[in-house]
Formats: sequence, C-alpha cells, structure tokens
Amino acid sequence: MAKDLEAALAAVGPQLRALRQKRDITLTQLAETTGISVSTLSRLESGSRRPTLELLLPLAEAYQVTLDELVDAPETGDPRVRQRPIERNGHTYIPLTRRPGGMQAFKQIIPADAPDCDREQQTHEGYEWIYVLSGRIRLRLGEHDIVLTPGEAAEFDTRLPHLILNPGPEPAEIINLFGPQGERVHVRARSRG
Repeated sequence: MAKDLEAALAAVGPQLRALRQKRDITLTQLAETTGISVSTLSRLESGSRRPTLELLLPLAEAYQVTLDELVDAPETGDPRVRQRPIERNGHTYIPLTRRPGGMQAFKQIIPADAPDCDREQQTHEGYEWIYVLSGRIRLRLGEHDIVLTPGEAAEFDTRLPHLILNPGPEPAEIINLFGPQGERVHVRARSRG
C-alpha cells in the first residue's frame, strides 16, 4: 500500500505539468490564478515537492477538474450522477453533472408563478441554454418576452437582463446548461433611465 501511495504521489507532478501545458498556461499565469508561488509550482511539477491537499485544491479549481482527475485516481466504474436536489426560491434544481467547474447541467422544476408576479430581470457573467421538457416557460430577455413550450430551446448571453418564469398552470420542467461563469451570484439588472 505504501508503494502504491508513493507511486500515485510521484505521478502527480507529471500530471500537473501535462495539464498546464495542454491548456497553454505559463507557471506565472498559474501562480497568479492560484496564489501558489512559481517556485512551488515548479517543484510540484518536477516532483521535488510533495503534493498536499492545500496545494492541490486551488490547482483543481484552476484547471476545473476534480481532485481524482488531478491525482489520476482510478475510475469507480459507476458513471451515474447521484447528486441531491437543491431547493431555491421554490424551484428544484437536480444536478445532472458532478464535475466541478466547466459546463454544469441541471434539470429544473419551476412551479407556476402567481399571476401578479413582478420579479426583476437579473444579469450575471456567462451563457445559458434552456430546453423545455414539460409545461410552459416565459423568458423575459432584455425587451423580449417569449413563451417556450415543450421541445423548444433558447440560448442567450446572461449579461443581458433576463428572467425565467412559469406562466402555469402546471409546474414546468427544463434542462439548464451553464458555463462556469454562469454559476456566479445573480445581481439585479438596473432599469434603463
């Protein structure tokens, strides 16, 4: 077991170097992103510094990979995603991906909104793609007001003020795809003067 651990740790350096080179990132750029010094990154890649969780976590985040991928852990063999649903503002989000960072996919269940619902459009960095599985969705995108029905999709730059509503009468189900920037906190869009 000790030999397996040593072999796994020894493989981390070349794996880190390969990831960095594949993404065409310099040590200086990676140091700026992670807060880890250039010399420490260089020693990690060469194998002269032992990888620690404290160093690997920011690297996994910078490369948008899991720790398992970073240390080349063996596959578990079970590809099923078993994430817990997330409840937020009456909406249910069911994660369809388990990889941190990168593209994230969710099935979203949206209850019917009250007829007098007057929520504000929001903006955030990124890009969003939605596909309606059932029910109806009202997409307010900038000055557009569109109703989408099952089988219809929409994609948009999330820096445009937007709001997804369910005009009812039944709950709606959609598939959402978000880029890594699309996971940031929403901010309210300011109305035009």
